[in-house]
Amino acid sequence: MSEAAAVLTEVADRTLVITLNRPAVRNAIDSEISLGVLAAYRTLDADPDLRVGILTGSGGSFCAGMDLKAFAEHGLPEKIDTVLRHGCRKPLIAAIEGIAVGGGLELALTADLLVASTDARFGSPEVRFGLFPGGGALLRLPRQLPQSLVTKLALTGELLTAQAALEHGLIVDLCETGHALDTALELAAAIARNAPLGVDAALQLLRRAPGRTEDELWEEQIKLVDAVFHSEDAQEGARSFAEKRSPEWTGR
Repeated sequence: MSEAAAVLTEVADRTLVITLNRPAVRNAIDSEISLGVLAAYRTLDADPDLRVGILTGSGGSFCAGMDLKAFAEHGLPEKIDTVLRHGCRKPLIAAIEGIAVGGGLELALTADLLVASTDARFGSPEVRFGLFPGGGALLRLPRQLPQSLVTKLALTGELLTAQAALEHGLIVDLCETGHALDTALELAAAIARNAPLGVDAALQLLRRAPGRTEDELWEEQIKLVDAVFHSEDAQEGARSFAEKRSPEWTGR
């Protein structure tokens, strides 16, 4: 396990587990958190042996949002705009216990899939502190939640329960308290066993879909089909199926 101030990273099989580690302040985001997460995302993308990332928090909470004390003294966390806007290229799962609010919810929304325990709560309370959700929540939440519900959350600062988040499609799996990471690891293993080129192509097309026309996406899809369907892994997938054995992916 390697430690970068307030962020821990650990490799579990082909998955990089990234843990926010400021439990005394419910993992509130300061520059150490921001820079640590950015470094972890870059490690995930650069290491060909890593297939999936999991972002989680220590101490029973995911993230309480921006550290307002640090903000009052130093301003916005360093590179937080890069972290929230660009995330990482490889599949990322957020494993959420406790609260994911404000910048914490926006950090969770850099993930492709969210799993949460039954005690989890989600929200955008920034307006209660003289701010507004300026890190992506207002852009990404409407893809998964009704616009009216996003508006209510943003203007009132009220919280959404894990059960409501599941019913509306914000999270994909709900588990008992204390088991979010285990649930995320199972999901990560299911992703990691698949062909990396195919996973990457599917993920990139899904990420590009919002705001694009179907004709534009067909053009994007044609390029991806050409690259993936003529790859060594495509041949290996067909051979392993015919030979009734597990495939050995190379990412080529």
